[in-house]
Amino acid sequence: MNYRTHIVSSLSEIGQAAWDGLLAQQEEANPFLSYAFLHALHESGSASPESGWQPQYIALYDGDLLAAALPLYVKGHSYGEYVFDWAWADAYQRHGLDYYPKLLSAVPFTPVAGPRLLAVDGAARTALIAVLSATQRATEVSSTHILFPPEAHARQLQEAGFMLRSGVQFHWLNPGYASFDEFLATLEQKKRKNIRAERRKVAEAGVTLRRVRGADATDADWKLFNRCYRHTYAAHYSTPYLNLDFFRRIGRTMPDNILLVIAEREGSAIAASLVIHSADTLYGRYWGELEHVPCLHFEAAYYQPLEFCIEQGIKTFEGGAQGEHKMARGFLPTKTFSAHWLAHPSFADAIERFLEREAGGIDEYMSELNERNPFKGSQAQHHR
Repeated sequence: MNYRTHIVSSLSEIGQAAWDGLLAQQEEANPFLSYAFLHALHESGSASPESGWQPQYIALYDGDLLAAALPLYVKGHSYGEYVFDWAWADAYQRHGLDYYPKLLSAVPFTPVAGPRLLAVDGAARTALIAVLSATQRATEVSSTHILFPPEAHARQLQEAGFMLRSGVQFHWLNPGYASFDEFLATLEQKKRKNIRAERRKVAEAGVTLRRVRGADATDADWKLFNRCYRHTYAAHYSTPYLNLDFFRRIGRTMPDNILLVIAEREGSAIAASLVIHSADTLYGRYWGELEHVPCLHFEAAYYQPLEFCIEQGIKTFEGGAQGEHKMARGFLPTKTFSAHWLAHPSFADAIERFLEREAGGIDEYMSELNERNPFKGSQAQHHR
């Protein structure tokens, strides 16, 4: 099969109908890969050449049909990725070599697993990997990194000469709980008591919470959320990746995938969280507070979304990385993958050895986490 290859710097060159039509054919697709979300990142300037994310999407056409596509960026830094390669960049620099620019396939600022090699069938996916391999060899990049692909796609990339790396995230599973209390009843007593105490602490502080579906969110809600989000970044002396334009755009273009949780005290909003969801999965994403209330982060970013999942019959809540504390709240570890290709043979060999050692550590970490399962004996097996 002969495909026409296009390299595009704007998703508008592909068009929403073609992009979302291809995405709808993928297993494990999620809202972050939608035209609405990616285009909002680009057009708001959050992920743009000015911020070090140069879109260079690969698109393969069979006649007029978009047969395969890869969200790909030329990166001049490693911010906003969540699979850390700063040490690799440092090693290159120490040897007088340039690590940047590099190629990166990911959803900017979004550590959520999902397809990267979008394709109508196996033949188109194989052709897409071949075009990627030719592109990375023909351009002056140090390396290519595919973050959070499904395991099957990671294995395909491995066969094409990529090295695999694994990580750990934490997911909550809903077997069909009728209520939050029914979920709590499955946890060990100490964990259950702790969650009830945290929720009580928030209520006793005079804080009330309201959930706002995307379709009902007003511009005032988005301004408030952006203020909370920016305030929390400033409190940690860091620069926020996203901006009000981005939040307004997704509010307009993908309202059915959005839930805002707004915390108020004495008539004033003091904090907010924003989660993204599909019909079967919810993703914990963004949080910000204007004033600190103990345990409010857990209430707004975990317990309120968990209640929403139970009410809506949503089966999985992906809580993201960094999270032994999430296990105490009913989240369980799951393995993630990334695939890496380095042009420099000696560095590729050194990093391959490093990844082999790291993989052993990840497997041990997973085993250790699974032994700390938060569910009661009979439930533990069910959730593993």
